[in-house]
Amino acid sequence: MSCIFTIDVEDWFHILDLPTTPRLSQWDALPSRVEQNFLKLLDVLGETNTRATCFFLGWVVERFPHLVREAIRRDHEVASHGYSHRLAYQLTPDEFFEDAVRSRKLIEDVGGEPVLGYRASGFSVTDDTPWFFDKLMDAGYRYDSSVFPAPRGHGGLRSGRTAPYRLGPSFEFIEFPVSVQPIAGKPICFFGGGYLRIFPYSLVRSMTRRVLDQGRPAIFYVHPREIDPEHPRLPMGWKRRFKSYVNLASTEVKIRKLLSEFSMITFREFLETEMVLLPANIEIDAVSQER
Repeated sequence: MSCIFTIDVEDWFHILDLPTTPRLSQWDALPSRVEQNFLKLLDVLGETNTRATCFFLGWVVERFPHLVREAIRRDHEVASHGYSHRLAYQLTPDEFFEDAVRSRKLIEDVGGEPVLGYRASGFSVTDDTPWFFDKLMDAGYRYDSSVFPAPRGHGGLRSGRTAPYRLGPSFEFIEFPVSVQPIAGKPICFFGGGYLRIFPYSLVRSMTRRVLDQGRPAIFYVHPREIDPEHPRLPMGWKRRFKSYVNLASTEVKIRKLLSEFSMITFREFLETEMVLLPANIEIDAVSQER
């Protein structure tokens, strides 16, 4: 069983749900750092010939279309992070559908290849979005990685499923939940964002091995801003400031260690080569959605 390495391709000002979060109409006027940071991440991945799934924000694709083409040129998978970086549970079903379709078509037009995967901003699929998977299937996606199966700031979805599983009338749509590992009975994420930055590498490595030993892929996620300790800061309270900016200098070091110790592939590769390796009782434990 392999690990899956993912990048949420967004800029330093795309931190969610703050009074100081800039509006979409303001983004073009802000100094961007996503280009230099994303290309640096691709260089780091290239040192070990590692391929990643890159979840592109539609706005980034419009402003920096060459980043999509460069990711494809280096044999990475490109996928969708929506267009406007809004929390799913703050959108109506129609607004979510339109945003998901707009992003997919934009990436496909720029990259010239089908987009299979989606990840919601802030992993914001919750009990308040019962339409979420239906709308993604209607929007033309084949898989999703938005379920955070543990409590978190933007909700989380305690479905009880921690391994990839099938959804939909024909069970062809795949959900890849964010990787968690129970500690004292509580599911905890060690594999991305602030979690990866806060926990010591020895613990991240140990939890990665536990996930793999259970027959699940360990899914890692990072943002380009997290390898850039000098990027601008948004005003916020001390708790969010800690979560957003703690240990930024550690991210690149930890990524390099992970890439040297674990085999990493893309979601597309996993679907093509390793989905059949999941335990049968987990793989087919599908949720039938009303269409």
